[in-house]
Parts: sequence; structure tokens; C-alpha cells
Amino acid sequence: MERSVPHSPEILVAHSYFLRLDAKQAEKMRPYSPLATLITASVLRDRGHRVAVFDAMLEESEEAFAAALELTRPRVVALVEDSFNFLTKMCTLRMREAALEMIRAARAAGCNVVVNGSDATDHPALYLAAGADCVLLGDPESGVPELAELWLADPDAPLDAVPGLALPADGPVRRTRPRAAVRDLDALPFPAWDLVDAETYRRAWVGAHGRLSWNVVTSRGCPYACNWCAKPQFGRRYDQRSPASAAEEIRRLKETVAPDHLWFADDIFGLTAEWIQAFADEIAARDARTPFMMQTRVNLMRPATVAALAAAGAEEVWMGVESGSQKILDAMDKGSKVEQVRTATRVLKEHGIRACWFIQLGYLGEEWEDVLMTRDLIRDERPDDIGVSVAYPLPGTKFYERVRVQLGAKQNWNDTDDLAMLFRGTYSTEFYRRLRTALHEEVLPGADRDALDRLWAELEADEPSHRAPELAEAAA
Repeated sequence: MERSVPHSPEILVAHSYFLRLDAKQAEKMRPYSPLATLITASVLRDRGHRVAVFDAMLEESEEAFAAALELTRPRVVALVEDSFNFLTKMCTLRMREAALEMIRAARAAGCNVVVNGSDATDHPALYLAAGADCVLLGDPESGVPELAELWLADPDAPLDAVPGLALPADGPVRRTRPRAAVRDLDALPFPAWDLVDAETYRRAWVGAHGRLSWNVVTSRGCPYACNWCAKPQFGRRYDQRSPASAAEEIRRLKETVAPDHLWFADDIFGLTAEWIQAFADEIAARDARTPFMMQTRVNLMRPATVAALAAAGAEEVWMGVESGSQKILDAMDKGSKVEQVRTATRVLKEHGIRACWFIQLGYLGEEWEDVLMTRDLIRDERPDDIGVSVAYPLPGTKFYERVRVQLGAKQNWNDTDDLAMLFRGTYSTEFYRRLRTALHEEVLPGADRDALDRLWAELEADEPSHRAPELAEAAA
């Protein structure tokens, strides 16, 4: 599918997630199209606007954006971060720097600029100071077109009557009245896939993994209340597309982009066995079955749900396991039980689906015995893969408020491999990095059990000397 670039676009829709600025993610080479950016572009185009997209994902640096500005010469720039990509929620410093540089470039080119994304929602003053006219809070599909139409008529139009904005002020940032959420997801157009270079994605994916994976989203939000989980865009609402709408998008993807595999970027895909079974039926009716991976919770992986997932084409399921200690799960307000981890993992494997876990180290109150419980759970159930992180305080969460007074100058990771403790946890950053390595080695095929036991013995011997680091370390 060739990329379509309109002649003399009025509006340039962009995002600032440059994969090459994060060494860990660049090595993994799993680039996904910017869904929120492309859906917004599609809405604008449906309203009759000439729209171009700057897709940062596989570009080298911010200089490519300056070149895009020179080529397209838009009147309006909408920096819409992909809120469906969980990596953008982490708000790493390098990606923030890229966004601010892009705002400055757009402002220097004489454009009106609106920014929408998790970090801009949490820290609007930073983005306004860089030159953005406003930060759009909430869903971009209604707000970006409203702003674009105002500015195309009058670049100096006042914005105080536009809902859902953070605006510059002499003192604190001022906010307009809240904007209503977009709830009817079936009414939204499909993403503007033709405005990104699908063949560049294909080459990257096939070169690294032998097949092209593409992303789709069927819902917004999460109704659960884990106290460390930031929800700056969607809150606790859960809105879901109809199974028919989601299946039709995949049919059209199959005809145009032709991916070999899908990544459902939903916080929770499907939610119920009934929706998933209906989705599988709609997929079968369109001959659009495609292997996919998705995210969910362990308490949702009941036998009927897993059977429906298998029928729909699920190949790999990632679950937020977090810890093998019930004490820690309860402290997180996770709403799940360790026994549900075991059951979910076994049921998935029985249906031929890879069972993968997200693990979170370093939550408040985690002690050595809790770490060992996590290790032993991994040893017992043998997940097919794991992703390991440490507790990361994000604004707007109960967890953030609990550790706020402990935060030093550094409050964000530089990139996703940073793994720095940003508050006064039980152990040092160095020790948590060693624990991450040890847990990853537990799931490696053919792992040497004797060598792993020696590694854990070394960690246990070193554990006392890495306890209770000073706050200065987190700020270093």
C-alpha cells in the first residue's frame, strides 16, 4: 500500500514517538502505527480537510519533522500522541524532549499548534511554554477538528469557549470546561492507514521477525482500579466497539495493509466471553481470521473466554500478573489472586495460546520473601515470556500521591531500559536491574537450573547491602 500525501495539506497531524530514541525498543524492532494519530487524521479528512501525517516511529530524529514542515507547509499542527501505545504512558524524558522540539519547530514555521497526550495532560505548562497554543485534554477526535476549523477561519481565534483545553496564563495554567468523551466508537472512521508508509513497517518487521504485525484497538479504557495505573486519557470508563465493527476493520486491513499478525492495543481486549465469541463469528463470516496477541487480566481468563479467544485467533495473551505475593497484589488494589494466575496460565496453555506475564518489582512494601514468591510462581507455572519493570509513579495515581514526597529531581525514566527507582523503595536501582535479569533468565528455553540457583544465592547474599537506598540515588 503506497502512502498518500495530499497536495498542500492544511493540517499536519503528528506524534513524537521516535523508536530510534529508545535503544531497548529499537533493538526489539516492533514498530506499530500511531493509532490515535491516524484515527484523528481520518476524522479530519472525513470533514473535508486536506491532511498529512508525520509518522515519527521509524524516522531518525526530530530533524525529519522540520523537513516535513518545510515540505507540507501546514497552517495547523496537531501533535496527537498514540494513547493506545502503553509505552507513551511512561512519558520518558527523551520522547518528551522530542515533542517539545517539534512544538518549537511548528511554532517557528508559523503554525497553530495543539498537543494531545498523556504527558501533556499531566504537565501542560511544559508544552505551552514550548509554544503550543493549547493542550487538548481527553479524546482528540472531537477537539482537534473543532480547533482546526477555528484556526483555519482565524489563526487568532480566542479559545476560552472551546471545552477541554489547558491554556497559557500569567500564573497557573487555566483550563476550560471539560469536554465530553467520545463514547460511540463505531461512529469513528477506521485509521488513515494510507497516510503512513506501510511498506517501511513491513520491511522492519519482516527483517527482524519474519512477518508483519499491525495494531488495532477495539475499546477504550479499563474499569479496574489498580492504584499505580495512570489513566490520563480515558479514566476508568470502558467503551467498546461492536464485534462487527472490529471484524470489518480487520477485513479491510487484510485487503490493504495485509498484515500477518495483529496486536490488539486495548488495555483489556474483549472483557467478556460473549463479546469475544461474537467477534470470532464476525471474523469467520468475513474470512478475516488473523493470529493475534492481546492484553487482559488473570481473573478474566475463564475457560469459556479462553475457548472463544482461541476461536478468534489468539496466539499470545499478556496478563498483568505483577507479583507472586498476594500481599503485594492487595497493596496495589489489583483485584486478583495468585491462584487466578495459575489457573489462567494453565487454561491458556491447554488451548494452545502462549501465556505471557507482566511483572512489576519494587512496589511499596515488597520484601525479599515477596520477590522469591514471584520467582517461585514463575518457576511453577513457566510462562512463555515475561516483561519485567519496576514500580513507576505517574501523576494522577494513588501510588504517586503516596510516594510524592520521596520524588527527587528525576521523576521520569530517560528511556524504557532505565529501570531507575524514582522513590525510596526497598532496594537500589542496581539491585532491581539484577533481579530483572534473573527473572528473565528463569523463562529462557533450556535455562541451566544449577546456574540459576547459584545466581539467586548470590542475590540473596547481596540483598542486605542494597536495602533502603538514599533518595539522592534516585535523583542521580
